[in-house]
Amino acid sequence: QEETSKRSECQIKSELLQLKRLHGVSLSVASIHKVLCRHQAKPLIKYRRKIDFTRYQRSIPGERVQMDTCKIAPGIYQYTAVDDCTRYRVLRVYPRRTANNTLDFLDCVLEEMPFPIQRIQTDRGREFFAVIVQERLKQYGIKFRPNDLVSVDLDMLLAEWQLYYNWERPHSAHKGKTPMEHYCELMEQTPLTEEVANCYQPEPEHIQEQNYRLEMQLKKLKRCL
Repeated sequence: QEETSKRSECQIKSELLQLKRLHGVSLSVASIHKVLCRHQAKPLIKYRRKIDFTRYQRSIPGERVQMDTCKIAPGIYQYTAVDDCTRYRVLRVYPRRTANNTLDFLDCVLEEMPFPIQRIQTDRGREFFAVIVQERLKQYGIKFRPNDLVSVDLDMLLAEWQLYYNWERPHSAHKGKTPMEHYCELMEQTPLTEEVANCYQPEPEHIQEQNYRLEMQLKKLKRCL
């Protein structure tokens, strides 16, 4: 009952944020409660509608493993492998998407997943279609099953979520406004690209060390010189 109460409270706050963002109306929870009690309004019963969808899940561990790559930063590519039954996941980061890196990641997946892999499903990236990769899969006795062109691409789903997150989803940190609405409010104070470039001074900037202690020692040394 306590968990249900917390969910109801969070839902009310979310609806109040939507009301303020879309219609410019700001009301407190107490005011809404008084109005509803005055008119003896009965609680609405919300029935959950069953949504038909296809869950990509296999019944046997290792029957199918999804493998994909994603660029997370300049010169940083994440390789991901997820088992369609257990959701067991293996991650690695490489500087490039190449056949050799795919082979290395494949060895990591085979070593870390606690069950034998029957088939691997990927998108149609070149790093997976290289001959040496497919020959290695044959050597290991793993079936190669790339997605069809009509299959749902993970990048497309990610792009849809990114569009919703930036343009449609209200954020409590911005008082119910979306990130783009909050940016538009601050647009006049936001400098242009040329202004940022002109204010940048390369002289004080230096190549920093990954080791924090070494970085601090170098700073102390420069102060003494």
